[in-house]
Amino acid sequence: MTNRTKLSSQHLASGASSHPKQAVKQRSRRTFSLRDGLKALGPGLITGAADDDPSGIGTYSQAGAQLSYGIGWTMLLTFPLMAAIQEISARVGRVTGHGIAGNVCRHYSRWLLNVVVALLFIANTINIGADLGAMADATKLLIGGHSIVYVLLFGFISVGAQIFLDYSRYVAVLKWLTLSLFAYVAALAFAKVQWGDALAGILVPRVSWSLDYFTTIVAILGTTISPYLFFWQASQEAEDQRVDATKRPLIERHYGARREFSRIRADTIIGMAFSNLIALSIIVTAAATLHATGKTDIQSSAEAAEALRPIAGAFAETIFALGIVGTGLLAVPVLAGAAAYAVGEGRRWSVGLGRKPKEAAAFYAVLALSGGIGIALNFTPINPISALYWSAVINGVLAVPVMVLLMLVAKRRDVMGTFVVKGPLYWLGWLSTVAMMLCVVAMGVGFVVGES
Repeated sequence: MTNRTKLSSQHLASGASSHPKQAVKQRSRRTFSLRDGLKALGPGLITGAADDDPSGIGTYSQAGAQLSYGIGWTMLLTFPLMAAIQEISARVGRVTGHGIAGNVCRHYSRWLLNVVVALLFIANTINIGADLGAMADATKLLIGGHSIVYVLLFGFISVGAQIFLDYSRYVAVLKWLTLSLFAYVAALAFAKVQWGDALAGILVPRVSWSLDYFTTIVAILGTTISPYLFFWQASQEAEDQRVDATKRPLIERHYGARREFSRIRADTIIGMAFSNLIALSIIVTAAATLHATGKTDIQSSAEAAEALRPIAGAFAETIFALGIVGTGLLAVPVLAGAAAYAVGEGRRWSVGLGRKPKEAAAFYAVLALSGGIGIALNFTPINPISALYWSAVINGVLAVPVMVLLMLVAKRRDVMGTFVVKGPLYWLGWLSTVAMMLCVVAMGVGFVVGES
């Protein structure tokens, strides 16, 4: 049998039509599955979803409970700023084949990099501890038991999956975990939302000239635009091309650059839009339930879930608590992974979740150390809310120099070649940097005013 006959037989056996137009029709009738949609997305989706971690859920719940619908406009403000800086991070990783720390160590002072990486490690580790504590408290709400047992369970699962799971399977697990965030959209069904007021709060900024109001805005911006997200998305773009034999850094192989940039933009916009939609759902739910009944002091995500029971019912509490566990399982690995990538790339070690543990022992050691200290923090008398507060302070301060370095790297021709970031994206990146800088200044003023 000739090759042509073999191909024809295979083609007919597969059920495909021999007529081109019919084949097109058959392809167009293929149902779009959720798996196909998730497969088309990548680092942007996971990064955006990881932004709504349990500590972030606590911040958004507090914002809605304290300031009601009137704070919803911040989600429209943060979306373009967040999307721009994350897209620039992803481009740097895809073009150079290195994450942010990997590029900074090659072109800037090592002491500056060491300070940035040390602060990132500290902030991420504190955040891991707080997130594990919130996940444990949420699980205790659902099924009872001892919180500390759940801290150990979730900590070992989150770190162990990164070390021992195959990279492609691990990324697939993270993608499926993003679905847990829809719990907060579902929670809206149990809240008696005043949709007119909610829409007005989203579209029309209503500024209250008070310290609490501006402190909340700073907290929202600091939660939404976080340094670990920059490091993670850039490193994941570099990682994807390390595990894919068909890919090379665009600085080395220019072919397909336009397609890759289009993919990065779509992935990032979808991921950040998803992140902000979930954050807005949490704010609106808290405003419609907690604020409406006079409960304005929410200290954690688990407390927000518990407070929903007498207002919106046990099922709403359950949905909210399940969301905390799901988002924690997504965010803790991203926090630990971002710290490991930053340290490893800065030291020029072999890094990457696609490598076997023995091939990148130091990288995995840092990852395990960050997770281990995060677990250990839950065994200390340190107040988790206080620790999370100082983590937010560190993240806010750290974000500014990291964003400045990122913008400088993105414009350097000796780093990015012909793919330097320019045009509206470049200026939107700087606008995001300035906005974060103003947040830090506002936070500093808040400290001074609070102490005086």
